[in-house]
Amino acid sequence: MPKPWKAKDERQYKHVLESELERGVKEDEAKEIAGRTVNKQRREEGRTPNKRTMGTGNPNTPLQERSRDEVYNVAKEMAIQGRGSMSKAELVTAIQRPRS
Repeated sequence: MPKPWKAKDERQYKHVLESELERGVKEDEAKEIAGRTVNKQRREEGRTPNKRTMGTGNPNTPLQERSRDEVYNVAKEMAIQGRGSMSKAELVTAIQRPRS
């Protein structure tokens, strides 16, 4: 289980949240951006048990430009079968395939 946020993390969260609100971002979205920013920083500093991303990446970034882990997490959310043995290219193809 990840260690809880430190005081530095809380300050960073509040700073990013205030900045996003000043830019006119909705409160819910601003909270998500601030939380993701802090968690990314913690991951990069090695303060989480897994340096690999647990998220799905920036939704405005094409799938091909995201990491394999981010694409895998998108496939997981979509419950794509066999995703564990797929390459990044196979995952992208499976995600883009029309569902019926």
